[in-house]
Amino acid sequence: MKRSNYQPKALYERVVSGHSLYYHVVAVEEAKRFIFVAGQLARDKDSNCVGKGDMRAQIRQVGENIKAALAAAGATLDDIVKTNTYVTDIDEFFKHVDVRMEYFKAMPTSTTLEVRRLSHPDFMVEVEVLAAV
Repeated sequence: MKRSNYQPKALYERVVSGHSLYYHVVAVEEAKRFIFVAGQLARDKDSNCVGKGDMRAQIRQVGENIKAALAAAGATLDDIVKTNTYVTDIDEFFKHVDVRMEYFKAMPTSTTLEVRRLSHPDFMVEVEVLAAV
């Protein structure tokens, strides 16, 4: 698969803590499969909330859940081309860009929204992804 990332000079580049957070455009050629991963929460396999009240821990658990979901479909984190992220406190979320970058080094396109609440009040972040392989 050929992947091309574009950061058009005419568009604002979002940088937090020295990291560009996403590309505005990711073009994929010759992809054989698209993998859609449902929104992942900071939930362990027994449905327990990991990191209650700790955004950093929740981002890490979400990343691990996405990694496991992609592996089950024969993909890796580097195959992600799009993320949709929902957070209950966007200011707190942006304090932990380093953790996000551990999982999304390939810098996919990205949309991040602050929402009032997720499916349970203990959850602070939810991420869904699209991967191409």
